[in-house]
Amino acid sequence: MTRNVAELILSASRRRPEARIGIAESPWQLGRAVSASSGAAEAFRALGVAPGSRVALIGGTSMSYLLAWLALQLAGAEAALLNPQYPDDLLAHMLTDLRPETVICVRRSEAHTVPAGVRHIHADDLDQMILSIDGAPIAIEPSSRPPLGLRRNPLDTAGYMHTSGTSGVPKFCIQTHEYFLRLGRFVADSLCLSRADTVLAPLPMFHINPLGYGVVGGLTGNSDILTVSRFSASAFWPTVVTTGTTVLILHAPHVAILNRASTEADARDHRVRLVFYADEAFLARFAVPLGVSCYGSTEAGGLSHTWVWRQGQDAALGEVIARYGGRCRDDLTWRLNDAGEILVKELQAGTLFSGYVRGADIDAALDEDGWFHTGDLGRIDEVGNLIFVERASESIRVKGEFVPIGYVETTFAAIESLEEVALWRRPGELGDDELILYAVGETLPIDDLRRTAQTLPDFMRPRAVVRVAALPRDTGVGKLRRRELADSPVLDDITL
Repeated sequence: MTRNVAELILSASRRRPEARIGIAESPWQLGRAVSASSGAAEAFRALGVAPGSRVALIGGTSMSYLLAWLALQLAGAEAALLNPQYPDDLLAHMLTDLRPETVICVRRSEAHTVPAGVRHIHADDLDQMILSIDGAPIAIEPSSRPPLGLRRNPLDTAGYMHTSGTSGVPKFCIQTHEYFLRLGRFVADSLCLSRADTVLAPLPMFHINPLGYGVVGGLTGNSDILTVSRFSASAFWPTVVTTGTTVLILHAPHVAILNRASTEADARDHRVRLVFYADEAFLARFAVPLGVSCYGSTEAGGLSHTWVWRQGQDAALGEVIARYGGRCRDDLTWRLNDAGEILVKELQAGTLFSGYVRGADIDAALDEDGWFHTGDLGRIDEVGNLIFVERASESIRVKGEFVPIGYVETTFAAIESLEEVALWRRPGELGDDELILYAVGETLPIDDLRRTAQTLPDFMRPRAVVRVAALPRDTGVGKLRRRELADSPVLDDITL
């Protein structure tokens, strides 16, 4: 059996060195990518990146980013993936919590503050076989030495992905090699991936969806693995058609955007047989025969439930089929507690995440019986399968990105004339969330609010600011009742 991600990468390259991997417009052959990554892994070794070293990888999706992730796995490092769109001070805070030995930035134009004493490597030219430290280029040579990553054990840490940060700074989830190997097998089996497939996963690679389902699932299934540097509705179907894509790895915002912004004519001559994250309208409109609905999270093994739908099949759920989690994978079990919250528990070690990183500590995040409380609500259908109802936890997603609520609130709370602020959501036009800032104060300082909003990435900017007399709070402990904000009497309402 495969023991670690490095072994998976090398075995996939031996089985199909001609498989395509990388950016859809200019993919590499897998054999070439693994050869380049092996050389980069050797360069990392020379720079002191040893097996078990914690390395932060910051950057948008590119061939260099994929090569860096492959190289870190081959080097046996623990790759922490950070969202490059986060403001620099938030990233600095997260890096302080993570305590990496090395930070790799993939785009020089996105230089980020690195904690003192931490090695800083630029990998934006890794696709040209060049790394740089402090502006000094380092040429990468091919390596024939066995990668040190082959020595990693299944329950060793392979990487970290951060949460949405709904109550403060985003937390890092610990993912073992076993976690990725089991997830990859579950995805490959559920989607019936094979060497006949071309998988297109257009999300940023620091998410579990494109990396876990697309890359690791594709490597497991011997498929071609493609992505894009930036999602574009107008370029989506031409890319699908020209690359011969057969399997799409999407999520709710993409599906909603494509349903709204593209036509049947745009998708003419596609070869897609299956779309992950099913939507009735999408299957029918674009003539895709199969769709997969699901339930899962980075903590819950990356993906815990799936169900396959056929075009025209009646969901008969009273809800869209995308909410049908379906049947649980074999290495997990699940139940609902008395409040209707979804709980999951691993049956094989390493199936779930291994806890949250909290500075020098690790929070296992499991109850005394080993259950992980997801914070999501569900119900059970007549055959015992899961239907996802809603998030009980307070999370907001805009343009596919989870918004760090605590960070945004702290940013606006610095405006002196505001007594209190709270961030919440309302449905947007494309099925995505839209940010609304609720504020308490004598007036709304419009200029200050707009200046502050401009300091944030676009997906963190509130669409409007609503002034209320008081924020709704629990009478006992004073906890904010965020879900009741929309029902508060409005004193002022301005668009930012």
